[in-house]
Amino acid sequence: MTHHLAQVNISRLAAPIDSAQLADFVSALRPINRAANLATGFIWQPGEEGAITLDAFADDVGDGAGIVTNLSVWRDVESLKAYVYGTAHGPVLRRRREWFLPIAEAYAACWWVPRGHRPTVVEAQDRVARLRADGPTAYAFTLKDPVPPPD
Repeated sequence: MTHHLAQVNISRLAAPIDSAQLADFVSALRPINRAANLATGFIWQPGEEGAITLDAFADDVGDGAGIVTNLSVWRDVESLKAYVYGTAHGPVLRRRREWFLPIAEAYAACWWVPRGHRPTVVEAQDRVARLRADGPTAYAFTLKDPVPPPD
């Protein structure tokens, strides 16, 4: 396999990260990042706490209290889907409306990276912008509309 799957997702906070409203979300971060680290097909996410950053995608804040960004690399689409929907991440995902405000545009993007490449937040911002502008393409796509890896 010459390529791995990079993914980014952004969430607009409904309340400050240290608020009581987000307490369950914040307490779930370590367990869901640990589940990612142990998941079959997981390759990488930056930092000890995972790829959570609060300052990227500032243009998406809108009426929210901030943006949470998650960035990671996976072996393939199937591995990422298995983690997202079949691990401790699933129950957290189902509660997203309690913690996050809707984002009308694309808020998650996937793209293929050469094996060993570690994407940056700037790269992720570009992929989300292109997905929003062009819809799913080989440059940026979604889990619902995946594109096969390059040969």
